[in-house]
Parts: sequence; structure tokens; C-alpha cells
Amino acid sequence: MLKDGKPFSAADVPRSGAIGAAGLELIKSFEGCVLDAYQDVVGVWTIGYGSTGAHVYPGQSITQEQAEALLKKDLERFEAAIGWMVTAPINGNQRDSLISFAFNLGEGALQGSTLLWRLNQGDYAGAADQFPRWANAGGEQLAGLVRRRKAERSLFLSQNYTQYL
Repeated sequence: MLKDGKPFSAADVPRSGAIGAAGLELIKSFEGCVLDAYQDVVGVWTIGYGSTGAHVYPGQSITQEQAEALLKKDLERFEAAIGWMVTAPINGNQRDSLISFAFNLGEGALQGSTLLWRLNQGDYAGAADQFPRWANAGGEQLAGLVRRRKAERSLFLSQNYTQYL
């Protein structure tokens, strides 16, 4: 590939940065916004748009504004993680889909995945084909995760992802 008539490398293509509108729409659609703390399908205390961690506790309630702020703060961690994990050139849609994937499963799942390995080898189609393998929670395949992985894969491939929302 050439940039201004000169060869350029993966280092010239931004892999990190704020999530785009498509990725944010995908995450918000699948996570939903719950203003009262609840346990997810595997028993993790969750609030807002899927926020988890020591700051979430039983009986906790937040406002919509707090949920938006929590999501923004949570996403910063995943945006940064994609920036250092991904070494292959990616576009904004690919970055957004990977941020959604990591947000849902955790950075560790992506870091040790065949999806990331294939992507970093430049095998974009092979990486895309890995999304459906990550549709289980608590040992069971969940319809919502099947749809989410289809949406993430479609966004990764710059296809119509909204049909799965």
C-alpha cells in the first residue's frame, strides 16, 4: 500500500481511538441500559450499559446520565486495549466491532483468541469467521450472543449489521 507515494506500515494506520457511532449503537443495543444493579446470566453484578466491577453492588441505582458516563469511562479501557493488541491495519468498523467484542467478553478473551491471532496475521476473513465461536455464556449458547456476534462480524466486514440489533 502507498501513502503519498510512499510505502506505509500498520503503524501508519490508527488502531486505537474513540469508538465510532456504529460501535456505540451496537453496544448500547445489545447491553441495554439498566439503572438498577442486577446479576447477569453468569452472576456478575452489572449496571448501566453492562458496567461491571467493584463499583457495582446489590441495591445500587444510577441515573441515565451516570450510565452514559460509566459507559464512556468503561469504553476508554477497551479502546486502549485494541490499540495495543491489534498490530494489523484496521478500519473504523473493524475497530468498533473489536471494541464491542472486548467490552462484552473482556480484553483477556480477545487477547488469547484465534480471532486476534488471525487478524494480526493479516487474515481478515479468517478473523471474521471467529466471531460466531464466542456465543456461549455459562456453558450454553445464547441467542442474544449469537445475534451480537453476527452483528459484530457484519460490522467488522463493513456489512449491514443493523439487521441483528
